[in-house]
Amino acid sequence: MIEVYSWPTPNGHKVHIMLEECGLAYRVHPVDIGAGEQFAPGFLAISPNNKIPAITDPDGPGGRPISLFESGAILLYLSGKTGQLLPADVAAKYEVLQWLMFQMGSVGPMLGQAHHFRIYAPDKLPYAIQRYTNEARRLYGVINKRLAHSTYIGGRDYSIADIAVFPWLRSWKNQGVEMVDYPHLKGWFDEIAMRPAVQRGVAVLAGARKPLTDDKARDVLFGQRQLEQR
Repeated sequence: MIEVYSWPTPNGHKVHIMLEECGLAYRVHPVDIGAGEQFAPGFLAISPNNKIPAITDPDGPGGRPISLFESGAILLYLSGKTGQLLPADVAAKYEVLQWLMFQMGSVGPMLGQAHHFRIYAPDKLPYAIQRYTNEARRLYGVINKRLAHSTYIGGRDYSIADIAVFPWLRSWKNQGVEMVDYPHLKGWFDEIAMRPAVQRGVAVLAGARKPLTDDKARDVLFGQRQLEQR
């Protein structure tokens, strides 16, 4: 039984979907990031960057327990554990991995900033809103162009690259994007959204998330609390 420490965010959903796709048994432990549970010593012991998700697997490499943080690393671990969703062919594997890194280095950080300045920032800064909205649209364009010539983001087969990108695009409205402007991406998105394992994955903890409306939660997520030494 894999123990999953998570919350219903795009990064959390990546791991939930991967576990469902791989058919692995897991148990979810909610980490309410609005309430500051990511700073608890027990969680920091397995996720020193105080970010969800993290996992522990009692049956890790060599049959020994292992704990992991960072969603991309977890996707790679679960793929290696099960032999699923990452090609065995070396060239095809690296084709997938470059798009996984594209999600980790661009899609997640930039769309996260778009969310922050468009939705959560207490001061609506036109420069920041325009910068990150434009970057969101640019990234959607990169993905749309890729999917004009490739069945899936990582290549001809569904892979961890699709699993990594999909949850971040579910909030396209909040990112200032019109999905209809990216027809190849939209076709891919609609197909992925219909996968039973994806539907089960995004349903994990879905009822636990609350709108970010109070100042205390904002401070926990974005304020001085993040800068404290632990």
